[in-house]
This record gives sequence, C-alpha cells and structure tokens, in this order.
Amino acid sequence: MKKKARYLFPKDYMADPSAHVFNGKIYIYPSHDRESGIAENDQGDHFDMQDYHAFSLTSIDAEVVDHGKMLSVADIPWGGRQLWDSDVAHRDGKYYLYFSLKDKNDIFRLGVAVSDRPEGPFISNPDPIRGSYSIDPCAFEDKGQYYLYFGGIWGGQLQWYRNNKLSLPGELPQADEQALCPKVVRLSDDMLQFDEEPRDLLILDSNGEPLLQGDIDRRFFEASWMHCYQGKYYFSYSTGDSHLLCYAIGDNPYGPFMYQGVILTPVVGWTTHHSIVEFEGKWYLFHHDAVPSGGKTWLRSMKVTEIEYDDNGRILTVEGS
Repeated sequence: MKKKARYLFPKDYMADPSAHVFNGKIYIYPSHDRESGIAENDQGDHFDMQDYHAFSLTSIDAEVVDHGKMLSVADIPWGGRQLWDSDVAHRDGKYYLYFSLKDKNDIFRLGVAVSDRPEGPFISNPDPIRGSYSIDPCAFEDKGQYYLYFGGIWGGQLQWYRNNKLSLPGELPQADEQALCPKVVRLSDDMLQFDEEPRDLLILDSNGEPLLQGDIDRRFFEASWMHCYQGKYYFSYSTGDSHLLCYAIGDNPYGPFMYQGVILTPVVGWTTHHSIVEFEGKWYLFHHDAVPSGGKTWLRSMKVTEIEYDDNGRILTVEGS
C-alpha cells in the first residue's frame, strides 16, 4: 500500500516516535538524535542521545508543536549515557514516562519519570525499575491493568539475559534455536515498579512453533509496540538487521502471538521504530527514516502515514522510504 507519509519536525532529528491520544490531542514522544561524532558499531554507541522532547498534534495534518525538553540524562540520578526509546502512560491524572538508559556501569536499565502534564517536564525516580533490563519500553493499558513490553538484541543487551538474570557471556542463540523473546510484565498499581517477573512473549509461526533465531525476516529484534483492533491484540516490532516492521496477533496481553506479516518495508537508514495509534476514526503509523540526513542512520526524522486493515483484520503493508 502506497500512502503519502509526511515528516513531522524537519527542524531537528527525532526518532522512535511513541504516539498516544491524551486530552483529545496526539502526543508524540521520540528519541532526540544528535551528531556525537562516535563511530558506527554493532553496539549502537553512535546513537548517543541525551534528552527527550514532547510534541503534540491537534489534528493529523496540523503543524507539530514542540513542547521542549521534558527530561535529560543530567536529570536522572542513576543515569550513564544513551537515552534510547521511551513511552508514556496515563493513570489517575499522572503521566509516567518509561525510558531506556545505560546506567553508570554501561548496562541498559528501564527508568520511570512522572509528571502532572503529558508534555512534562518529568521528574525521574532516583533508581531504575527493580529487575529491569534491556531497552525499548512500550506501555499498554488493558481493562484497567498496565503492562510494559521491552527488549532488544545486539546493542540492546537482551542476549545478556536468561530467565531475567544476567547470564554472561550473553551470546545469541544459534540460528536453528528458538529466537530470544521480547518481554512483557504487568506494572504495579503505583506504576513505578514491576508487579511480577517479566515473561517471555512468544511469537509463533503458522504451525504454532516459536520463531527461530535464524529467521531474521520474522524474529524479534527490538521496538515493541502493542495495540488493540477489533478485540484482538496486535504486537508489532522491528526485525532489526532485516529492516522490517512486522506484527503478530494474540488473544490477550501476554500472548502467545501468531505471526501475521509485514507492516512496513525497509526505509533509508538502519533502524525502524514505530507506534500505531487510532485518532478520529483512522489508524496511523508513526515511524522514522534517515532520508533528510542523507542516510545517516543515527540522524533520523519522524514521520506519519495512515494504515488500513482488510476485512480479516490484517494490516495492509506500507512501502518504506
């Protein structure tokens, strides 16, 4: 499906946009790319982001409002470097920003910061979420319960863990072994901690078998997102080194989820992060590419395009940049 996408904020480089509807507006929470001069490597050190901005739209075609900086590494007591993908949830008049950041030992953890307003500023808790690890949190509410989805391999360090414990040397499974799973965990009532041990989110093939690590066009790499459509749960994610956004469908927030297909074909630039949100009766895919920076994958620009579903609830594939 060829839909016209538009860039949302040409003035600066923003990536990994997490979009939500709060108070009748779309709020967008991206990473803030910058030129750090760090050489590219498989650990992602060249993605050296230092702060977050909040953005909003009153309509899908409106000019984007930049609400300014809402949190920076300097504001996070436990923080080290690399303020990666984030997401925001709303509960009982408070807004909770979940973010991924390396601690002072260069290990990725998930943090939470709180605000009275969707645009912030947000005040970080003094410590990371207990038992958290890896990257790319996605917050999701269902029937009054809140869940966090997270994880990412390679630079995201998910391969360092087994059964929620650090397990070095942290190697990936072999190609013919089951792929590493993204994680799902219910949040505590105060939204500040995990309420249980994180669980594996299984992505199955059409035979009901878990995807294998060597199945790089379908297996999970990073960039979790969850949304509901017509009573079904849609878990979408990036395949990373094969540069696709894919999705799988399940019957509850924990899964298992059956693989369905590709949402977005490869874009210019290495990574593909996204969110999917309904607004005024239509569905939209927020994502990014590196076209404006001339293909510098650490300098990405956020954009939005409409998506559609067929009569069976399958997402029609969108062509990337």
